[in-house]
Amino acid sequence: MSLSGVAPPKPIPLKERASLVFVERAKIDVKDGSFVAMNADGTRVHIPIGGVACLMLEPGARISHRAVSLAAQAGTLVTWIGEAGVRLYAAGQPGGARSDKLMWQAALVLDPAARLRVVHEMFRIRFGEPAPQKRSIEQLRGIEGARVRASYKLFARQHGVQWTRRNYDPTNWDCSDIPNRCLSAATACLHGLAEAAILAAGYAPAIGFLHTGKPRSFVYDIADLWKLRTVVPEAFRVAGQAQNGELNIPTERAVRLACRDSFRKTGLLSKIIPNIEEVLKAGNLPVPEPPPEAQGPAFEDNPASGDVGHRS
Repeated sequence: MSLSGVAPPKPIPLKERASLVFVERAKIDVKDGSFVAMNADGTRVHIPIGGVACLMLEPGARISHRAVSLAAQAGTLVTWIGEAGVRLYAAGQPGGARSDKLMWQAALVLDPAARLRVVHEMFRIRFGEPAPQKRSIEQLRGIEGARVRASYKLFARQHGVQWTRRNYDPTNWDCSDIPNRCLSAATACLHGLAEAAILAAGYAPAIGFLHTGKPRSFVYDIADLWKLRTVVPEAFRVAGQAQNGELNIPTERAVRLACRDSFRKTGLLSKIIPNIEEVLKAGNLPVPEPPPEAQGPAFEDNPASGDVGHRS
């Protein structure tokens, strides 16, 4: 029971949630039991926090202790980001790491053969074909980079975008051209969603397989599996509209709305956690048994009760 005497909200499965909510220039608090964003003019916008995977706070947003506590109870990742999501400053865990999952993830990374099998599986999922044999992880990283650059050029031609190369400065958002700003905003959305899923499933964002040495290496690994199928096409589509003067809303907002629709259309929220498990199982190492006192999953997905036509 919570301190107020009301049972804390039970997190609903990630696959049944909305993907992302961005908040800027507002104060977030809990009023009358509801999670709300309050504007300067006193108006309130209710946010169904238990049905959101990731809450992204931009500059100008303030959040109260009660709101952070409620988001944690509801299993919603809270992230503090820069303008348009170009930088990620901090993130609050929605579920918490599981010792059995962490040991499995670490064992896979520390075993060179298992790690290579995982990277091969990532390559297969990402490009729809087996990875070249007898290649090191560094060589596979170079092959993937070349394919991604070629994909950028292809999407740019499809949408009539003037494209040179991926080039942006995280410290100076306005110095980037429109396509690069669109790509940065789009990948920020996907990275937030991927980190929410990784943390909810009990894994560590820093323990990556293809990407290494960064606090969110595994986030980049998992996000890259979906990037070319979700946010990259939308980023170039919006960039083409922006360059042709066809947008009546800010470019970054158009990108976010497009990413939200893409996540819904592809069913990403229902697939991303099983996708993580699929990738790691390719390492062919046994999953450690959780200790009896281990914390359960952050998002229980219990089987529905009743017959097919019944909703409880």
